[in-house]
Amino acid sequence: MPFEIVTASNIGFCQGVRRAIERVTEVSHSQNGVETLGALVHNRQVQAKLEENGVRAVDGISEISGKTVVISAHGVAPRVLDEIKQKQVGIIDTTCPYVTRAQQAAARLYKAGYFVIVFGDAGHVEVKGIIGWAQGEGIATLDINSIVEMRQLPKKLGILSQTTQTPSRFADFVASLINSPIFRDREIRIIDTICHDSRHRQAETLELASGCDLVYVIGGRHSANTRHLRDMCAEITETHLIETSAEIDPSLLKGKKRVGVTAGASTDDETIAGVISRLKQISDSW
Repeated sequence: MPFEIVTASNIGFCQGVRRAIERVTEVSHSQNGVETLGALVHNRQVQAKLEENGVRAVDGISEISGKTVVISAHGVAPRVLDEIKQKQVGIIDTTCPYVTRAQQAAARLYKAGYFVIVFGDAGHVEVKGIIGWAQGEGIATLDINSIVEMRQLPKKLGILSQTTQTPSRFADFVASLINSPIFRDREIRIIDTICHDSRHRQAETLELASGCDLVYVIGGRHSANTRHLRDMCAEITETHLIETSAEIDPSLLKGKKRVGVTAGASTDDETIAGVISRLKQISDSW
């Protein structure tokens, strides 16, 4: 029996990612030796297309050999930027405006004497950069216990969020901090640094999931915002994170009446179209 395919309206590249990719693609058409410091975005299909245009990703500053280096949408710490400048190469900064906002907030808090706490994945490149703007005077964590267990917790605390975290999880984290006895008599400043696009995408995804028997979230498995969409949907209905249409298992679609499709902020239109086309093909064959 055929099933209905419901697609989120806010799907695919966010404004920041689209801006970064368009800028790098434009430069690659007029220059050779364009390199990105790390992946421009966390999506293998997008990275492969950039490589086809002659854009090479390097893992570290020591690997830079081209004439132009691109700072990814995730941004970097000031120290990293200074090290790149010493290489005497051209620099194109495609840091997402929302990430820049978080970086500036961290810098302001540090200058005002606050110890910065970032609610986010400590190993994520964006989070490392934000902590760098606080001159390393901070901690990134998703677990309140890692803060509670600190032997000497500063009296002034500034709390930020990784831009792609969910508002509800950030709110729960902040509430847990405030309610913990160890935080009594401390000055706490909270700055909401969650990306507005992520908020809208997450809200729409929850609505989509509530009316579907199964949801496919398309995007890179290393993409934080894509994994958050997957986790949110999974609390409501059967959910699968896939990178391409090749990962669709027709057997999972049997008996389903409504199948939802959404995607992370770094998923390109071609990949999304491929998934929708494959789903239509399967539905039409039943």
